[in-house]
Amino acid sequence: MVENRPVLNVITHLVLILGIVIVALPIWITFVASTHDAVRMTQAPIPMLPGGHFWENFTQTLLGSGLSGTETAPVWRMLLNSLAMALMIALGKIAISLISAFAIVYFKFPFRMMFFWLIFVTLMLPVEVRILPTFEVVADLGMLNSYWGLSIPLIASATATFMFRQVFLTIPDEMLESARIDGAGPLRFFWDILIPLSRTNIAALFVILFIYGWNQYLWPLLITTDTDMTTIVMSIKQMLEAAEQSPQWNIIMMTALLAMLPPVFVVVAMQKLFVQGLTETDK
Repeated sequence: MVENRPVLNVITHLVLILGIVIVALPIWITFVASTHDAVRMTQAPIPMLPGGHFWENFTQTLLGSGLSGTETAPVWRMLLNSLAMALMIALGKIAISLISAFAIVYFKFPFRMMFFWLIFVTLMLPVEVRILPTFEVVADLGMLNSYWGLSIPLIASATATFMFRQVFLTIPDEMLESARIDGAGPLRFFWDILIPLSRTNIAALFVILFIYGWNQYLWPLLITTDTDMTTIVMSIKQMLEAAEQSPQWNIIMMTALLAMLPPVFVVVAMQKLFVQGLTETDK
């Protein structure tokens, strides 16, 4: 029996509201700073209410006219680069992980589990550990300053392979037998049965991997020297180090605000599938 305790309800709501304020305050300050001019943002105290320069800052930031001295591409170009990199990483990881998990679960070949554990061990080798040899390979292949160079070294995912393997193991063997009786081959079984049953898991992984790709900083910083290939996360750091001038905080905050929008859109648009993919335990 659940007891109704008004005092406890009030305390829990106060804690929840406090947590929301702590999380939302930096976002609110970012939005407010993006609505003021550069002069106001150098004065103390910082404003806490919106100003009247939002659309002016938005236009200058998006088209690049307010980025003088920062040696970065227009923000629309950086958003496009980050979007292409994040989509290629997310879709590439999902595709490769689905195929590798399918092979490990449904095909019998020598050293099958050894290969699985070799894939799993790569979790202990993040890109930061293998960054020098990876950079050399990418440079030798001529993929510097390209979308392929930004995404391909980050595509392999042991986590996604493990997750899809666990999902496939929960699918009853009777479904495989039924598919064989109906004359379905391996690819038909994979495409018509496994993929639909894994839809929510694919959606949950897509959200996680998209944000992972979008927030990449170190790898794009190393392999891009052309300003037209700059990503949005890289640009914020470069704006803070603009040569011979103080940072334009209104432009920087507008850039940060625009950088938050695509991940937020993906999470909100796929929230239902994301929650289902993380909570479903059976098919």
